[in-house]
Amino acid sequence: MEENRMTGLEKLQALRDLSVRYDCPFVEFQESVTGPQFVLWKLDMKQLRAEGWFPRTVGDGRATVIAIDPGPSLAAIVRTTLAVTEVEFQVTLPDDLIRIIDHNQDLNPGFPPTAGRTPLAKVRTYLAGRRSLFTHYRTLLAKSRTGLAFIRTGLSFITIALLFLRLIGAGYYLLLEAPLLISGIIMVYDGLKWYLPARAIYATLPPCVDTSATGGTSVLEAGNEYVAPEFRRSDVVPGAAALRASWTSLSPVMRRRYLASDRTDLAEERTVLAYFRTRMAMVRTGLAFTRTGFAFISLGLGLLRQFQTSRWLAFDLGLIGIGALMALEGFFWYVRGRQAGVEGLASVRQKDRMATVWDYFFPHHHTLPGVDKNPMTLPVRSSHAPGIWATTGLALERTVLAERRNVMARLRTVMARARTGFAFIRTGLSLFSIGVAFWLFFADTGGSGWAVFNYLMIATGLLLVVDGFVWSIPAERIRRQFPYCYGDLEIPLPDYGVPSRFWKKVVFSNDAG
Repeated sequence: MEENRMTGLEKLQALRDLSVRYDCPFVEFQESVTGPQFVLWKLDMKQLRAEGWFPRTVGDGRATVIAIDPGPSLAAIVRTTLAVTEVEFQVTLPDDLIRIIDHNQDLNPGFPPTAGRTPLAKVRTYLAGRRSLFTHYRTLLAKSRTGLAFIRTGLSFITIALLFLRLIGAGYYLLLEAPLLISGIIMVYDGLKWYLPARAIYATLPPCVDTSATGGTSVLEAGNEYVAPEFRRSDVVPGAAALRASWTSLSPVMRRRYLASDRTDLAEERTVLAYFRTRMAMVRTGLAFTRTGFAFISLGLGLLRQFQTSRWLAFDLGLIGIGALMALEGFFWYVRGRQAGVEGLASVRQKDRMATVWDYFFPHHHTLPGVDKNPMTLPVRSSHAPGIWATTGLALERTVLAERRNVMARLRTVMARARTGFAFIRTGLSLFSIGVAFWLFFADTGGSGWAVFNYLMIATGLLLVVDGFVWSIPAERIRRQFPYCYGDLEIPLPDYGVPSRFWKKVVFSNDAG
């Protein structure tokens, strides 16, 4: 404390010396030292830093300017830049001038211009748009899976109609066979119309990579904004970690800037998790397409092995060929999207181990740097209006709610992985069942080649089933650890004008339709 007091006295003496030297008042950095916003919007802050001045007031042809080296040459620059005739100087130290400029740019010390709350809000808006796009894609994929269910249902109708036609012929039975056949063809056609638009998603799905948040010591930035936003992270700001660790010594405005950065990092995580869920939805769609292909293959093989060679041979081989192409297409989706489940689960586990906003907001959970580990007193001054802390409390509330949304996004990602594992199991069981059925019903009609084919289908089906359990069991284990699936959700309604024990609460019950 003695060292800090001496440092303050030395700074005061330096400011007094500068005031005497330049024969003008001195100014020390305070958050109340601001410039006219309508003027600052038109100025290049980087140029002001280089020239060493900052406009405090401008009007009626006169400007009051804070500078580190007042003089005639700087006055000429100010008159030209601000279009004024008179310039009045106030002197300050270089570090204080930088802090004044940073504060008026809504920046904490040392941070780049992209760390302001307005640029961060813009990045969050871009991320929200990306999540909306992923939601649109997942809706298309769900629609395509419904279309594939139409195809399989239509294929069942076609199968029944063709079996009747080949076993009992036409004649009066056409009254039954024709409607079944026509209905099946219509359903297959309609299902393909639902599926094909989703196929184009692979070419349009924008990449989304986690830039690895650093706990507010670096800034998430957006580039190429006018074409397709690309997200990158700035270098770690020197001294930002120590500044953040001394949370209780930060002013309300500085806290809100960190909280805005936290919300942006949380928005990035939600976007990345949405990307993983979209890719896993692609996997499930591909597996649904594979199961549809298996249905075509099984129908073609069944007809071929039952009726052997006939005038329907080309039709049977066509069914087998179409089914094989569909199965290969589905596995193409499966192979390209499978990694998303691995990366998604790893991301959830990694984020669960990271510090939360509470670790910074309550210092007894966070070790402070330096010799004195005790929390510092809150920087409350008599000049602070009561609302400034209420605004910071609301920023904290928004950040905590954002973090809660992230927890639920992690849960949705884990459950999406479990659903994808179940899709593996369904696909494996379909292939296993076809192999077993062929092995049982056509054991006496095939050679060794058909036997190898049957065993290969059975083995592949079992591998997919095992892979599905490998995906679903860890996901289900994690799901049971989240409290959001059970009980009522209670959210307090903050009123920072009264103690928290008097806050009202709203309860959302799972039992309420």
